[in-house]
Amino acid sequence: MISSSEYDRRRRDLMSLMAEDSIAIITAAPERTRSRDTHFPFRQDSDFQYLTGFPEPEAALVLIPGREQGEFVLFCRDRDPAREIWDGYRAGPAGACERYGADDAFPIGDIDEILPGLLEDKQRVYYAVGKDQEFDRHLTGWINDIRSRARTGASPPAEFVDLDHLLHEMRLFKSAGELKLMRESASISARAHCRAMGACRPGLREYQLQAEIEHEFAMAGASFPAYSSIVGAGANGCILHYVENGGSLRDGELVLIDAGCEYQGYAADITRTFPVNGRFSPEQGALYQIVLDAQLEAIGRVRANGYWNDAHDATVEVITRGLAQLGLLKGSVPELVESGAYREFYMHRAGHWLGMDVHDVGAYKVDHSWRLLEPGMVMTVEPGIYVAPDNPRVAKKWRGIGIRIEDDVAITSAGVEVLTSGVPKEIKDIERLMAG
Repeated sequence: MISSSEYDRRRRDLMSLMAEDSIAIITAAPERTRSRDTHFPFRQDSDFQYLTGFPEPEAALVLIPGREQGEFVLFCRDRDPAREIWDGYRAGPAGACERYGADDAFPIGDIDEILPGLLEDKQRVYYAVGKDQEFDRHLTGWINDIRSRARTGASPPAEFVDLDHLLHEMRLFKSAGELKLMRESASISARAHCRAMGACRPGLREYQLQAEIEHEFAMAGASFPAYSSIVGAGANGCILHYVENGGSLRDGELVLIDAGCEYQGYAADITRTFPVNGRFSPEQGALYQIVLDAQLEAIGRVRANGYWNDAHDATVEVITRGLAQLGLLKGSVPELVESGAYREFYMHRAGHWLGMDVHDVGAYKVDHSWRLLEPGMVMTVEPGIYVAPDNPRVAKKWRGIGIRIEDDVAITSAGVEVLTSGVPKEIKDIERLMAG
């Protein structure tokens, strides 16, 4: 669990980057309707969670560096015993101060009366325009109200600045506390993948393996999958974001599982591909080994002061060479790389940032150049090969084979830490686990 002192440090670090006479505003995630009178399970906005740890909807965070009465102001729902019987307990303004460290807290219903006064005479407002359109309208109204009182000496903010650049750069670098949670998220997810491998057999349905995985998540205290679990058997493994998970597991086919849990707000992201019957065919094994070699080469290129794109470039080189050796691509490897011919079989990039969001925030380029990796960053490495089932340019024996291998990698001052090493990926180790 992230400590209250870490939340406080994050807020102070953000305020240290803000200009004088400025204010920052961040809103909580809304509740979202699933159907009629039911809602999706509430999940707090990651930016709001990162700075407060406050778990409720209908809330707004205000940071005002240098404010004598306190720099951290929180608007939240008031206590309402009648509603709490139906919907659960609320912290209320008193709880926001006592449990979440707010210097001042007010009922969200009073925001129209209080926030305009906090905005007045500020030179700069840090706010993510367009993220919450309803709040945008309220904020525009408050600014216009201040403008209308200019003859009385009221001064509206002169400048709006997108908060995301500052805040998302902070989130890109994980603290020791965050890495501890990400290790646990990765460990739970790795156990779930091992469980799915052990349970797999011909005749099951894709959703049954999904159930094995998500049961392991829930039993370990991970309330949610970090994203919709992908379980694609046979040709379904060639669909990158396949989530129907209703097909059958057939003898002689592969099954691709891309699934990870969210543990205390932090995501894991693992992909493994394995044979339904526990044994790779020669063709499956040949393509699988290319993907594995590409992934291992890419992880070997992940290091502090290396470039973000080094890992992707490594996967392109290895996969293109391997496909050429098998005859799925024809031509010299440099020309095939230059022309992008590999994209027929490998059409995505090799990874993304990972953290509170599975596709986490943070710029991949700085000043139009791939950024240098630094300790504290966490990324995925996930090459793949996908041979479409209707591809007429390859021999039939290759068609319908989809393979991806994905691990989560933390960059450290000493090298890298593969957080998801608890689930096997070597052919012999997968076959041994499934046989056992």
